[in-house]
Amino acid sequence: MKAFLKNYRQSPRKVRLVAGLIKGKKVSEAIAELDFLAKRAGLPIKKLLLSAVANAKSTGVDVGNLFIKELRVDKGITMKRMMPAAMGTGHRINKRTSHLNLLLAEKVVAVKKSRGHKPTGKTKVKKANK
Repeated sequence: MKAFLKNYRQSPRKVRLVAGLIKGKKVSEAIAELDFLAKRAGLPIKKLLLSAVANAKSTGVDVGNLFIKELRVDKGITMKRMMPAAMGTGHRINKRTSHLNLLLAEKVVAVKKSRGHKPTGKTKVKKANK
């Protein structure tokens, strides 16, 4: 249940703001939050999330139990450009890109196991050796 987005043309610093909002949330909550987010990175991250959900469906996982285990935003390539400046000089402009790695996991519901015998009320205490 992985999905990747490589060379997304926005700086990692700006994309991490959006990624931090949805880390650890259920898929349905994350999609609802991304729908109403006023950040440019919201739409590509939503498309990436839906791609990861489609990957999970194809493996036969229940989509209702999925949550975002990891959403890592790494630095991609930096395109170097020049901007003309005064007196024939030039300043460099860095056009940064991001790599996004999304990992979904299934939330496991804990089930209590019954031991089959009644508790006696006695507890065993181990003595520490000095």
